Amino acid sequence: MEHKDIAVGLDIGTTKIVAMIGRYNEYQKLEILGIGKSKSLGVHRGVVNNITQTIQSIQQAVQEAESVSGMKIEDVVVGIAGQHIRSLQHSDYITRADADQVIGPKDIDMLCNQVHKLVMLPGEEIIHVLPQEYKVDGQAEITQPIGMYGGRLEANFHVVVGQVSSIRNIGRCVKSAGLNLDKITLEPLASANAVLSQEEKEAGVALIDIGGGTTDLAIFKDGIIRHTAVIPFGGNVITEDIKEGCSIIEKQAELLKIKFGSAWPGENKDNEIVSIPGLRGREPKEITLKNLSKIIHARVVEIVEQVYLEIKNYGHEEQKKKLIAGIVLTGGGSQLKHLKQLVEYITGMDTRIGYPNEHLAGDSDSETTSPLYATAVGLVMNSLEHQHNSEDDEPQDTAVVEEEPVIEPLLEDETNEEEENPQEPKKQRKSIFDTWAEKFKDFLDNAE
Repeated sequence: MEHKDIAVGLDIGTTKIVAMIGRYNEYQKLEILGIGKSKSLGVHRGVVNNITQTIQSIQQAVQEAESVSGMKIEDVVVGIAGQHIRSLQHSDYITRADADQVIGPKDIDMLCNQVHKLVMLPGEEIIHVLPQEYKVDGQAEITQPIGMYGGRLEANFHVVVGQVSSIRNIGRCVKSAGLNLDKITLEPLASANAVLSQEEKEAGVALIDIGGGTTDLAIFKDGIIRHTAVIPFGGNVITEDIKEGCSIIEKQAELLKIKFGSAWPGENKDNEIVSIPGLRGREPKEITLKNLSKIIHARVVEIVEQVYLEIKNYGHEEQKKKLIAGIVLTGGGSQLKHLKQLVEYITGMDTRIGYPNEHLAGDSDSETTSPLYATAVGLVMNSLEHQHNSEDDEPQDTAVVEEEPVIEPLLEDETNEEEENPQEPKKQRKSIFDTWAEKFKDFLDNAE
């Protein structure tokens, strides 16, 4: 498998494990080359609780994806969720040795690495350090400090923390399944990549990913991640309630939920009845759809209220922090009938269902564009961006080193090069040093 332009996302969920192979086509849209899915047996509420079963499920999903795509999977990016995930805000700074040199990617890496050394509670580990806004020499609200001058570089960070044992267990499962763990990504961040537009992230939006075992939340405002949370309830709890409330087996409860389930009890009439075959020759059971939707409604309200509490904790009710774009629902649980209306009713916020089709190539099949696969699509996109950034990092460093020698030949040969090859000077003029030199030249000319 060519490592450069192809990536694999592995979504280890509570109900299913998905392996997805993808690459960007010439229009920068994600083309899914293969997808494999298996029932997840060893995961409970996003946390691995049976290593052997999880390894088997991963292998099954990977083999299916390999046979569909005809490729061999080696490196994977894995999504992590679970009730052990928490997030915190942190500020940090570095004092640069040479304030006369522009800030480069190395300075930002140094600052992020410093945050990685934060002392956590016993048994916890930092998963992500996400910079929000920067300050350079006290000048605030800078989104991209690269190329600026300054001695003190400061930033606010959103730090995502998880349990070491849970992270290691996922790593162990992936390695034992014969794969290399390339990177671990927080699942709500991956889902957000797949279903949110840049405009929504700017305006302020809450992404709610309702999975089988957990409900993940990611809040964006001004294009920056502001808050993340993992709530340990999902679609499985609703199935469990139906099973208990109707005295049926889990398989039947899941089918009932998918086929006839509704989050809004008012719309079912009392005389609508579903008959369920009895076990081993027993009498069939008759269940009214009104009762079914009452059971579902009670649990969904609880989940939505928990999520809404997190949105309030972020500060949505303050004018400056208002989420104008409202809520986007995704994940398998978002397919529940009338869920959108219920969420709008409880929160009073605009709501839509998020499909990952915006970033997918036009010929993708309808299965891939389902909210079920939002996290897997996001993981593949994350991996491709990560590859792209690590390739771009090298030329950036050389550009910084070679900035000074480039100036003189450019000023001398500017006219000749423009006639011969109009594209070259454009590339070189991108250098911040060059634009500064030209502006200074104009200033001196005008001064005369």
